[in-house]
Amino acid sequence: MSLPRRLGVWALLAAWATVITLAAPVAGPTAETPASALGVARLDATGSSGRTVWLCRPGLVQNPCAYDLTTTIVTAKGTRTVVHASDATRPRIDCFYAYPTVSYQPRTNATLVVDPEEVAQAEAQAARFSQVCRVYAPIYRQVTSTALEKGDVPASALVVAYRSLLSAWEDYLRQYNHGRGVVLIGHSQGASLLVTLLQREIDGQPLQRHLVSAILLGANVTVRTGSDVGGDFAHIPACTSASETGCVIAYSSFDQQPPFNTLFGRVGTGFGAQSGAAAADLHVLCTNPASLAGGSGPLSPFFATQTNVPTSATPPKTRATTPWVTYPGLYTAQCANAQGATWLEVDATRRPGDRRPVVAPPYGPTWGLHPYDVNLALGNLVGIVRTEAQAYVHGGEP
Repeated sequence: MSLPRRLGVWALLAAWATVITLAAPVAGPTAETPASALGVARLDATGSSGRTVWLCRPGLVQNPCAYDLTTTIVTAKGTRTVVHASDATRPRIDCFYAYPTVSYQPRTNATLVVDPEEVAQAEAQAARFSQVCRVYAPIYRQVTSTALEKGDVPASALVVAYRSLLSAWEDYLRQYNHGRGVVLIGHSQGASLLVTLLQREIDGQPLQRHLVSAILLGANVTVRTGSDVGGDFAHIPACTSASETGCVIAYSSFDQQPPFNTLFGRVGTGFGAQSGAAAADLHVLCTNPASLAGGSGPLSPFFATQTNVPTSATPPKTRATTPWVTYPGLYTAQCANAQGATWLEVDATRRPGDRRPVVAPPYGPTWGLHPYDVNLALGNLVGIVRTEAQAYVHGGEP
């Protein structure tokens, strides 16, 4: 069965999770492991000039993360209001963004060419964070959708993807960070690689004190059952309030209970899957961006209306002429768990007369609302980072 070309098919990497040990915090190759031991050349995210190819970075002439933020607010009664927002002039923290599977280059690992797919994805997922942080987004040698659909991805390709992102991270630290706090943001493949980066470079190490938070969506982050830590991270807990720093936000969104063959929300699926006795004490983390302390809360969705994002589901159609549209009061969310699955349950609260479009699983219940993980809660996530930044700068007090 062919997979939908419009969606990054990162979940297929579960087939290689047992042969690549990137998700293990101790076992497996480390940043110091010789390339010969990995069986592949040490490939990084540098171009011919020897520097990282940046998709987004302050000062770039063409920066998709500096995208126009003008938004149409559509209410349940159909009234429309246009509001304007702008990038922060002097943000006190940075954001490091890793995009999901978007490349359709005809090879296993993408090159460092900036294609329209990466530009569109950065506009749709990362641009609004520029209101609260300096956004850095490298081009990295991700495993392409083309290769995933063919099913011929060797374990070495995952190492190439990770080392490429790691090289960009090291370049960011060396040239731009200067001791600033940083939020790591990723979705799907990008989030999965950031999990590994956090395990190897940040978790329990001196650099952790500069971690404002990590937003890792659609990546099956695990924690020990009955705890907000353990599993993938030994020292980085789940976020329980917007003023908490050094913590992780992670979830996979569904509009109903995931089936048993779901690709997300269950331990033993996705990148870095664990099985056997180790998996029995773990569950997939869900932190509700609408209510980090628990319970239900309203989502603040933002959809880009004027970008073509070939590898994500098409956003709900609207007649808004602004680059963004938002639907306040249309969705609520709460974390749920049943029959071994943990997920963010997204419920539409549309009442009679409310004609605003509602998202639905574009590829069936197995995928859930995975393509919309970021945008369904984008307003919430930006708000959380804003509060976290204040808390970080003021030593824990927002």
